[in-house]
Amino acid sequence: MNILFSGNSKVFDGVLSCMLSILKRTEVKEGFNFYILTMELTRMKPEYTAISDEAAAYLDLVAKEYNKDNKVIKIDVTDIYEKEFANCPNEQCYCSPYTLLRLFIDLYPEIPDKILYLDVDIMFNKDIALLYNTDLTGYEYAAARDHYGKYLLNPNYINAGVLLFNMKMAKETNLFGKARELIKKKKMLFADQDAIYRSTTSKKMLPQKFNDQKFLHVKSTVVRHFSKRLFYLPYPHTANIKQWHLSKMYRAFGYSCFDDILYEYVYRKMKFEREYERNK
Repeated sequence: MNILFSGNSKVFDGVLSCMLSILKRTEVKEGFNFYILTMELTRMKPEYTAISDEAAAYLDLVAKEYNKDNKVIKIDVTDIYEKEFANCPNEQCYCSPYTLLRLFIDLYPEIPDKILYLDVDIMFNKDIALLYNTDLTGYEYAAARDHYGKYLLNPNYINAGVLLFNMKMAKETNLFGKARELIKKKKMLFADQDAIYRSTTSKKMLPQKFNDQKFLHVKSTVVRHFSKRLFYLPYPHTANIKQWHLSKMYRAFGYSCFDDILYEYVYRKMKFEREYERNK
């Protein structure tokens, strides 16, 4: 199974916790390939640095403790980003320019024919095989509806935080090439998400349990996506609470189903920080 993340040096917490949720909830015996797209973009912000080789190597070590065939593969896309998207209308997009990196995956031959893109603010509540084994014959990708977009924009408007790609068909229809052209020419509210949605020829709609952006139903939810959401109490407001914001997450949601994953996440993170500081 092939998993894709993207981001800068600050995605370590998300990648580690999401990866652990996959490894601890899966019953699959075969190995995983975890790809991480990253880049240096300090010309925009000093903190926009690529995920370090040390962090990638540590994530690889953790993955291999679960299965020696697991791999974490870092891909630096700085050059192609600067060539394609530097100073484009969507570089200052709603989240960060790192959300645009998935639009380059057709340009890298090491990316396999089937790959699951995941935002890092995601936790698996059930076996990833329930999602990954979706039949994509005749579709460029599979995605679930965006919780708010399906009401405000279009009933089939997708959330791009969970995208299962059929790379062979996506290349045939030039999905990513069309999306890149939109990014370069037109300012869009949700940038990469809008570009993918508008460039789609054929998509498979997934049940909401594969990308629950607001609720977690312990018996049915496969993927809990900790995206920004609206809270009504004590007054209407939005909050962007991630799984690694432990105190806020437990206070807001009271989940216990992820306890074993998050306990290990804390232990692994502290161990990495101690070893990293010692070797600096």
